[in-house]
Amino acid sequence: MPPSSLRVVYAFAREMHPKTTDVFIQYGTAGFRTKANLLEHVVYRMGLLAVIRSRVKNGRTIGMMITASHNLEPDNGVKLVDPDGEMLEESWEEIATRLANVSDNDLEATTVEIIKEVNADMALKASVFIGMDTRYTSPRLAAAAANGVIALKGTPKEFGIVTTPMLHFFVKCRNDNTYGTPNEEGYYEKIVGAFKNIRKRLTVHGNYSTRLHIDGANGVGGKKLNIINKSLDGQLDLQLHNLGGNGGKLNLGCGADHVKVTQTPATGFTHTPFERVASLDGDGDRIVYYYVNDDPEPKMFLLDGDRIATLLASYITELLQACGAQHLQMGIVQTAYANGASTNYITDTLKIPVKCVKTGVKHLHHAALGFDIGVYFEANGHGTVIYSKNAKNTISRISQEGEPEARKAAELLLDFIDMTNETVGDALSDLFLVETVLCARGASVQQWADYYTDLPCRQLKVIVQDRNAITTTDAERQCMTPEGLQTRINELVAKYNHGRAFARPSGTEDIVRVYAEADTQTNADLLAAEVSQAVFDLAGGVGARPELPAQA
Repeated sequence: MPPSSLRVVYAFAREMHPKTTDVFIQYGTAGFRTKANLLEHVVYRMGLLAVIRSRVKNGRTIGMMITASHNLEPDNGVKLVDPDGEMLEESWEEIATRLANVSDNDLEATTVEIIKEVNADMALKASVFIGMDTRYTSPRLAAAAANGVIALKGTPKEFGIVTTPMLHFFVKCRNDNTYGTPNEEGYYEKIVGAFKNIRKRLTVHGNYSTRLHIDGANGVGGKKLNIINKSLDGQLDLQLHNLGGNGGKLNLGCGADHVKVTQTPATGFTHTPFERVASLDGDGDRIVYYYVNDDPEPKMFLLDGDRIATLLASYITELLQACGAQHLQMGIVQTAYANGASTNYITDTLKIPVKCVKTGVKHLHHAALGFDIGVYFEANGHGTVIYSKNAKNTISRISQEGEPEARKAAELLLDFIDMTNETVGDALSDLFLVETVLCARGASVQQWADYYTDLPCRQLKVIVQDRNAITTTDAERQCMTPEGLQTRINELVAKYNHGRAFARPSGTEDIVRVYAEADTQTNADLLAAEVSQAVFDLAGGVGARPELPAQA
């Protein structure tokens, strides 16, 4: 494609998607994410980049998802999906940021530079899949994405409103037809179909109940479960709440992030004591479970990503032992946010290797690929399981050639694999995985919670002038700059039994996230507040200084 034919790139930008702000926006761990009114020119330009990326990948399909995930409704975002359904290659994040921030006058020249830099063959066909969440700004941004694709003579295919993991699944299937069919029906056929197959083999017993309450975060995940629910034939009794009607706002007072961070139940419905609730986030890629007790002032018990990871890994271990495939190496990947009690449980009780990596799904996903079976979850509820070709072939062979009991376990595990969206964390897939394990064990949500006891923790955030003032090492558990901050954190942590704390910059906004654990909730709250104050003082805090909670 000669440079002269790129003039349409500028024409589209000038006439339809002009850059009207000088606000610098950066491609973070989950793509671009900010106020929706700042994004239209960015999304248009990511349409251009998706076409270039497709051609660099020899015409394989690239995905674009319009979503701000767990953020509130005024925000939006865009993330690119690589051919195997994984996050955009990290080296391209800088390219995306550069393209997003140049002026309209420099857009054409910068596009030419990038094409040369990545050695894209612009004569190749290019395919881009586009999905969006339920935000009122998403259709306009999806149209901008499609225009970006068209401007560089790529072929866009729009799927409308889908969960983020569905779009990842579609992209993977389009580029690898052995994985499934690249549409919503194909997703249901594979993942929900595998759940139905497993449930035919399992007997509901013990303390397990098929009744499950869903907090849909007033987003897309609940809407899709409403469709799925009609086909479950009573194998799961989904009680759906927060589906976006009756004035409910996306992620406001509900959803996985609200439940995890505030450690309070979702609003929007009445909770029945001891009945389990699965809380999704706005775009359906995170899930946490919880229940409330029957105290006069009900207390919430959270089962987050750490709990889900340990539940799934322990069940997979049982099936591997039952089918004689213990030699397959399984590992669990966590981040610094993982509760210390979960790490101890994995190491001491489950005897499974644990690897800690930087926050961000791309880091966990990459580390999980190093095992035959890699289980990765962030504590926020985003995660999945990845199976190597060796693991799949081994299990498949046992299902055909093994002894009767080994074959039975291998067949269960094959359905468990099919029920898993291996491309990315998927709230719907993870829900069916969790329900399968609880059913197989005849376990109630309380019994699941009793596997180990979490250390009390608290997360806070500090607004700073420049998040890049803080740099970290050791999977973000240690601060290198500013000078003196890590020393101060160490001094504060030493004051508390089972104390642990870290501070890390956000990947998308000028805030520093603080996490703390201690032996009691009061001490965890105090430690988090004290570390926040240290961050404010040493890293350029903005606004009011953090206030220490009153000591009990």
